Amino acid sequence: MIGERSVRGTWPGHTRGSAAYGRLLAALFCAGVATFAQLYSPQAVLPLISADLGVGAADAALVISASTVGLAIGVIPWSALADRIGRVKAISISVSVATLVGMLVPFSPTFAILLAGRFVEGLMVGGVPAIAVAYLTEEVDPVHAARAAGIFVGGTTIGGLLGRLVSSPVAEVAGWRVGVFTVAAICGLAAMGFVKLAPEPRGFIPVSRLDTNPEGTLGHRLAVNLRTPRQLVLFAQGFLLMGGFVALYNFLGFHLIRAPFNLAPSVVSLMFLAYLAGTWASSRAGAEVARFGRKRVLLMAVSTMMMGVAMTLSDNVIAVLIGLVVGTAGFFAAHSTASGWTGQTPVGKAQASSLYNLFYYGGSSAIGWLGGVAFDARGWTAVAVMILVFAGIAASLAALFLRDA
Repeated sequence: MIGERSVRGTWPGHTRGSAAYGRLLAALFCAGVATFAQLYSPQAVLPLISADLGVGAADAALVISASTVGLAIGVIPWSALADRIGRVKAISISVSVATLVGMLVPFSPTFAILLAGRFVEGLMVGGVPAIAVAYLTEEVDPVHAARAAGIFVGGTTIGGLLGRLVSSPVAEVAGWRVGVFTVAAICGLAAMGFVKLAPEPRGFIPVSRLDTNPEGTLGHRLAVNLRTPRQLVLFAQGFLLMGGFVALYNFLGFHLIRAPFNLAPSVVSLMFLAYLAGTWASSRAGAEVARFGRKRVLLMAVSTMMMGVAMTLSDNVIAVLIGLVVGTAGFFAAHSTASGWTGQTPVGKAQASSLYNLFYYGGSSAIGWLGGVAFDARGWTAVAVMILVFAGIAASLAALFLRDA
């Protein structure tokens, strides 16, 4: 087998409207569902997990953080594997094994084993976010890459929404364990959808173990990205914004079931419908980049997220829910813009995507847990202020150090 190389010079990429373009996005949609539905399905039942296992809000949130730590650790090995065996094969292995693990994890006999199982599940599921954007940018006509990336991120929001909306009502009837298992079973169907639909890669040739990679060693490809100021700022966006976003969804449910709202858990689970705003915003942001440039869209998106989070400080439940919708739209617009931007690098596209996801899910794990500490100590106000501070730092870094593109 010949060495890794970009074949973009002879392969222009699938154009928007072609059958292969549609199949590629549909396949990545399925992969996104299989990944994000099972990754975040416990988030909708955290209060039930807390009550059943006798742990506080911060400890219950570790069920989410354990999987995102595993994902963060796994993204770089997955990117290296994808360079060896190909993008489609690596993603297929990732979603298939992760789904099998996800069906077993909910029935862990102890909290410690549950956390260990969720860590392994995250490690296995990491292949999709590690590879998907690289696969997409290599296979799609560059003219349509930003829009395609936005559509892919929008598809992941459907997965996240599905996981949360399914696990909560099932959990109220049969318990949180059955609720989470049901989501994993649905993910198995989505995984099969990816395997069936994904077009064979034409914009990338895997490298064999005996070949020399013309882009250098794995360490060199990682170092190039870590030495690039633009990439570091984009990685910081992922860490700070995703961390705040996960804290928002982890603990707003705890807030809404308490006074002055006193909402039932089944009603609170409907807040995840706000993810539909993220589905729309992700796709829209990809289209707006062509008009206004990535930097301007990113800054507007972060500002929108901050405005939404500030609205959740209201004592009016309608204002809180509107704030959640606005904040969700802002976050996903920012995420789709930043994640797509990291892939526009001449060296180590898969490693750039993996590093973004390393920081992204590192923020999910660290800040997502820190939000629980803030909530247990000072309630929702402390969580919201924390999110606003981190988002403000992200916006400042983007404004100061990113060049418009």
